[in-house]
Amino acid sequence: MQPIKTVGIFSRAGIQKGESLVPGLLTWLEQRGITIRYDKITAKYAGREDGLPHEQVPEHCEFVIVLGGDGTLLGAASAIGARAIPLFAVNLGNLGFLTAITPEEMYPELERALRGEHRMGHRRMVHCTLERAGEKIASYLALNDVVVSKAANAPMINLETHVDNHFVCNYRADGLIVSTPTGSTAYSLSAGGPIIFPTVQALALTPICPHSLTFRPVIVPDSATVKIISHALDDSAYLNADGKMGEHLKRGDRLVLRRSNHTLNLIRPPRLLYFDVLRQKLKWGGR
Repeated sequence: MQPIKTVGIFSRAGIQKGESLVPGLLTWLEQRGITIRYDKITAKYAGREDGLPHEQVPEHCEFVIVLGGDGTLLGAASAIGARAIPLFAVNLGNLGFLTAITPEEMYPELERALRGEHRMGHRRMVHCTLERAGEKIASYLALNDVVVSKAANAPMINLETHVDNHFVCNYRADGLIVSTPTGSTAYSLSAGGPIIFPTVQALALTPICPHSLTFRPVIVPDSATVKIISHALDDSAYLNADGKMGEHLKRGDRLVLRRSNHTLNLIRPPRLLYFDVLRQKLKWGGR
């Protein structure tokens, strides 16, 4: 492993721990001769004014630190995009399935990571193309999920869904979630979807408040192409990826979702395994 020369930092706003944690972290990295690129929130915690726009932070970085919760990590993943930069995620939030490193563990785990002794998890992403009148008008890359939901004050929407050109059904519901295994513990879980082990090569189709209780979550291979056609009235359905701002859909809009070639490289604590995280975060009973 090549020595780490440049590290990026993303922080969540409004966290009291940030005011005490960030200045010490910057000093710790600078003492090791590491160049630091950070966002404006991190700069504010440190009492500095040289914070960078979100999308510029990962440039030239070999390593990115996330201080916050899973939402902060999703924002960092969006900024990283197709770059194969490892993420070191420290949980300053509450639930945090992805941000599993605690503030108390941060410096020992950073030492391990900088020595190349870390354990890496590779999380597959999903790519979504929005087509309108036969033309591609937008594309999205998501770590967790792509969601089509009814707009505010709109009635239930009708979403015609196909998997590899096989007709599945017309979902009449408040929306439909297409989630990766990583996203199976996010919005999909809240909507009654299954938990999928991270290395399982699958996508979950989870309807949101369906009109019929017989509409159940479906797991399909992530090698499949999922197509969704919106039959909702113009601007009655809304598309977003990983909870970020998306756009209103027009009637007849077509979404094409495929497994992305890109993965998120997530540094994991060596002592913590996936079911340990589930037991801890979901309050499952121990032995």
